[in-house]
Amino acid sequence: QVQLVESGGGSVAAGGSLRLACQSSRTNFRIRDGTWHRQAPGKRRELVARIMIDGSTDYGDFLEGRFTISRDDTKKTVFLQMNDLKPEDTFVYYCNLDGFDTYYAEFYDDWGQGVQVTVSS
Repeated sequence: QVQLVESGGGSVAAGGSLRLACQSSRTNFRIRDGTWHRQAPGKRRELVARIMIDGSTDYGDFLEGRFTISRDDTKKTVFLQMNDLKPEDTFVYYCNLDGFDTYYAEFYDDWGQGVQVTVSS
């Protein structure tokens, strides 16, 4: 069963923008931390951005301020705004939501299936 849904991937020319969204499908889920990672075939997954429960954020050093992570807890959603995209940003992007289900009183750490982002030169 899919526990979170990613959207917003696609193809864009260099310099363009995309906005990724990651929404939990769990009915009573409270997000603690939300994280975006990216991975190329045969390579290790790398951290892109993280947003903590208090709203503080952390980014991969390679981003140079081009991406912004945010959250809307009322919608159980974490966003990744990607600006000034470069061909080297071409990856599959994966969302991870860590949080608490208030109905089952359980912590969960859910991963999405990934969305493709392709940037052409």
